[in-house]
This record gives sequence, C-alpha cells and structure tokens, in this order.
Amino acid sequence: MYILIILTIIVCALLGLIVLIQNPKGGGLSSNFSSSSQLMGVQKTGDFLEKGTWILAVGVMVLSLAINVAAKGGLTSNGVNAEQREMIEKASKPANNAPAPLSLPSAPAPKKTK
Repeated sequence: MYILIILTIIVCALLGLIVLIQNPKGGGLSSNFSSSSQLMGVQKTGDFLEKGTWILAVGVMVLSLAINVAAKGGLTSNGVNAEQREMIEKASKPANNAPAPLSLPSAPAPKKTK
C-alpha cells in the first residue's frame, strides 16, 4: 500500500509540473518552439502536454481507487475485520464473574420515647 501512496505522490508532482508548464492561452512551453526548424512544432508540443495531462490525471484517479481497495483489503463481507469482531463478541457476552449487586443498609428502628 505504501508503494501506491509514493507512486501517487510522484504522479501528482508530475501532473503539477505539466500543468505549470502550460499557458492557459496556448503560449506556455509551446511558444518557445515557434521556429520551423525545431524538432517539435507548436501544435505537437501542445498536444503532447495535453495528452500528458490527461494520462497523469487518469493515473491519479486509478491510483486513488487502488489505494482505497488496498486499504479495505482486511475487511470481511460485512465491513468488520477479525479483531473488531472479536472485541464485539467479547463485549456482548455477560461476564460470569460479575459481583453481586450491593444491598442498601436498612433504616434504623425508631427509638421509643417515654
């Protein structure tokens, strides 16, 4: 489960970096590739960043669902694990060595007056 959490943190950091690289009006990193001699053109860079954003966003969702399933792996069908069931059964049984209830002292007899 810890591996899934670490992987989710890495994917979230990458997603944040890709989103910060992009400019909302399309001029982010893709504006640096304005010349036609570049290996990746303006449109290709925008498409790459957009696809990367979608892939990482879906990855975060899938990893969060996987963490949820892994965290609930120790549960039984009714949602209670074995330790909780043992505690519930122990608490619901009456104790055999319970002390007898205490009785209140009786009231003193009234004094006779002469």
